[in-house]
Amino acid sequence: MTDHRARRGLVALQWILGLVIFMQAAVFAFSPASAHAFAKTGLPNVVRRVLAWAEMAAAVVFLIPRTVVIGGWLLIVVLAGAVVLHLLHGWLDVGALLIYAAATWAVMSCKPHAAQG
Repeated sequence: MTDHRARRGLVALQWILGLVIFMQAAVFAFSPASAHAFAKTGLPNVVRRVLAWAEMAAAVVFLIPRTVVIGGWLLIVVLAGAVVLHLLHGWLDVGALLIYAAATWAVMSCKPHAAQG
């Protein structure tokens, strides 16, 4: 694969990942079903909103070429927090979160120039 094709593939991964995470976070923030499921954690509903908005903000920052590395680190922190929250409540379905984090890492690791501006 040529460097050009590899870069295009990483840009596609960046955009698909950022948009999917943003959309899922929006559903988490605004869906009554998500609110009901989150209520089972025993945490206040405001925590769900803060987590969702943090995830949406990180996804937007991740999509901006000059801030992809910063946004990537923010996403990894949010995703790691989500994994911990899931595991603490006995929810073992963290595979997608781990894949999102790995894909974020892959995009970030191939964009070292983005951090320099």
